[in-house]
Parts: sequence; structure tokens; C-alpha cells
Amino acid sequence: MRAAGPAARAAWYLENERHSWRVPHRPPHPRMRQYVARDYEGSTEQIGSHRLLLPATTSVTLVVKVLDSPYRPAEFVRGPADTFHLLDGVCAPAYLQIMLNPLGAYQLLGVPLDELRGRVADLRDVLGPAGARFADRVRDAVTWRQRFAIVDEVLGGRAATATPPSPEVARAWSILVASGGRARVGRIAAEVGWSHEHLTRRFTTQVGLAPKAAARVIRFGRAADRLGSGGSSLAGLATESGYADQAHLTRDFRALAGVTPTDFLARLRTAAPPDPG
Repeated sequence: MRAAGPAARAAWYLENERHSWRVPHRPPHPRMRQYVARDYEGSTEQIGSHRLLLPATTSVTLVVKVLDSPYRPAEFVRGPADTFHLLDGVCAPAYLQIMLNPLGAYQLLGVPLDELRGRVADLRDVLGPAGARFADRVRDAVTWRQRFAIVDEVLGGRAATATPPSPEVARAWSILVASGGRARVGRIAAEVGWSHEHLTRRFTTQVGLAPKAAARVIRFGRAADRLGSGGSSLAGLATESGYADQAHLTRDFRALAGVTPTDFLARLRTAAPPDPG
């Protein structure tokens, strides 16, 4: 559930911090790149009790626990979200993580993505017995290389029989991403030849967020990436990212990441795997 902000009573970590830790990872097979948002990742970091701050995202995350933990299902899907969430409890001692772009997730999971919005769902409920077989194969593998190969094999097989998104939705998504979230929904609707209402309905089903919400999350994501790479003042970052001013940027960070841009950057600059405890 969404919380008002990181709690002082427990250690908390920004999800983006973990991406700078040294973890096993591998790019997807070339045929899978159109579906995947980032390299496949494994994690073997054991962290003490904490809360994990998850910023808003258009991506869909698949997690298979190699070693189980008492929190969340043994294999689960986290859907797209237009606000931040705080998850309680330690992460599994070892797990595999796959981040799919929304249209990739729509095809590979075969479910309307708006049903997963803001949720953590058991992979078995989403994929049925196929989800259980996939997770068991990942856990039975001995090395990360083998696990990543299983991901390519299983998801590649699903891709071969997947129903593609509507060309109009795919085009609308492409325009939003290319514009960094700045494109107006009305202009996109006109370009794809649909009414505003029809585009919103079909886009929400296949992307998981309404076009306007997706645009906001895309803009925030670009700003977060620029912030992490440095080189601009916050005022300059706001202008470059399409915000009205620095105050607008800060409001969006608070709403979508749960922290200010300054706090966000400070976490990234000091990111390192914490000691268990």
C-alpha cells in the first residue's frame, strides 16, 4: 500500500539504489529486447529488516525467489504504478528479477495490464500452471547463466504465440516515450485516428496506465535518470524534463518517488549494499 513517506522506525531503501549494486545480470537475447526494459538481474544480497521504496513506473516486474522469504509470494508480478509504494519486510536471500516494458508485459503475460496496476500478484494466478513450471525451473537451475537462459527460452516461447498490441496503442506509446512524456494526449489520438476516449480505454488496457498518467510517469523517469547522471541544477533539470518550474519537479518527485529530488540524488550517490543486520 502507499504510505505517506519513508518511516523513521525502519531502515528503507530506494529501489533505484539497488540497480547500482553489483549483482549478476545479463542482457536478454536479441529477440527478447523489444519486450524487456532492462537486463535480467539476479540478487544475492542479504539485507536486514527494511522497507523498500518503489517509485512509480510504467514497467512490469517479474520476480522469482531462488531462496524463499516470508514476505510476498514465491514468484510474483508487480504491475505498473502511477504513485510510489513502500513494501515491508526483507527481500528474499536470492531472487531473479525481470523488468518488462508495458507492451512486452501485455504480450508475454497475456492479461489486461490495468488488472495489475498498483498490485503485487502471484505469478501462478497470472500465468497458471505455466507460471509454476517456469519458477520451478529457475529455482532448480544451478547457475545464474542457466537461469537467464531459462528466461529467454520460456518468455521467447510465449512471445512466439503472443497477441500483439493494437498498432494504434503501440504508436501512441512510441510517441509518448519519444517525447519524454510531453506529447499531448489529444494530439496523439488525432495522429492514430482514434477519439480521445477510445484511445484512453484501449491504452489503459494494454499499458496499464491511462495515457496522461503514463506520460507523467515517463517524464518523471527521464528526470530521475538525468538527475542520477548529474550535470544540471534542479531548475535546469526541470526545464530540460518539461516541468513548469523546479517546484513542479519537486511535487512530482514527492508524489511519484516519495522523496524530494535532493533526497533522491543523495540516496543514489551513497548507494551501496547495506550490511545484514
